[in-house]
Amino acid sequence: MPCGGGTIAVVKLVSNPPNRFETIQRDALEPASRATIQLFEDDTQQILSRNDSPDLPFRWSVNPYRGCFHACAYCYARPSHEYWGFGAGTDFESKIVLKRRAAALLRQAFEKRSWQGELVVFSGNTDCYQPLESTLGLTRACLQVCAEYRNPVGIITKGAISVRDLDLFRQLHEKAWIRVYFSIAFSDDATARLVEPQAPSISTRFDTMRTLAEAGIPTGISVAPIIPGLNDEAIPEILSRAKSAGATSATWSLLRLPGNVESVFLERMRDAFPDRISKIVHRIREVREGALSESEFFNRHHGTGTYWRCLEQLFEVGRRRAGFIPDDTPVPQTFRRPMGQQLLFDGEESS
Repeated sequence: MPCGGGTIAVVKLVSNPPNRFETIQRDALEPASRATIQLFEDDTQQILSRNDSPDLPFRWSVNPYRGCFHACAYCYARPSHEYWGFGAGTDFESKIVLKRRAAALLRQAFEKRSWQGELVVFSGNTDCYQPLESTLGLTRACLQVCAEYRNPVGIITKGAISVRDLDLFRQLHEKAWIRVYFSIAFSDDATARLVEPQAPSISTRFDTMRTLAEAGIPTGISVAPIIPGLNDEAIPEILSRAKSAGATSATWSLLRLPGNVESVFLERMRDAFPDRISKIVHRIREVREGALSESEFFNRHHGTGTYWRCLEQLFEVGRRRAGFIPDDTPVPQTFRRPMGQQLLFDGEESS
């Protein structure tokens, strides 16, 4: 995919729910136009995003890109695009915001006296290995900084492009700490293509996982999101295939539909699964106490009720049968500033 200052590719029809931050909305008098991929640059001055959510296992993340070409119908990050005046629908996957100074900003952050070398996750928002990364290399540049400073790294991705950075993964594994989790929510390519239309196929993701695992890189499987009534029965097969591909750890989480994700998700599910949409909606409400989503900390990634307990048991049995062992090993403190580096902001107090 070529990268430049403008058009890259033409994708599907524009479809966006109303932006909740816009007071004026317009109704189109003609059919929607086709969406063209556009690139925008973010002049941010900070690259480390602080996570204050108590139900996530990390505090810091790096997001080289805003928006994601993978176009997953369920992506919880869609509402974040509305802060830019874009829509949470097709805009999210066709108007990509990139941070060209990401690596330089990360280096600045690591040089601050207050930085002690905590785990940094790529990415807490959108996929750090979406197609643009193959030409822009923003994620790779950031990983080079992490390797130089021996800072622990966690990665969650669907991207097969990740194999390109195997050399950096090896450095991080040898000198610091790294885990690469692959997000795989379906067991077959056909179903996945309807929900994640521009993401690498399920087969490709498992092949990529196997390549990394055979190279000695610790990998994991994230069975997420669980969409009750659609992919829950696939949990055991996904876990089994992941273990066969070399994964050493497994996690999962329930579908979240914050803000306009709900309307985007339901519209696309009605189009893709007209014969199953009623069941999907019913099952989601069943595990959400009648609602379609939950925003409360500690509850948003999990459900309640009898059906949810069945899903928990299904995952736990599948995890044990596949041979996954819970890994509670803490992330080691490996951070080191390169010899000869001078601390920035010398007046800053140590945390």
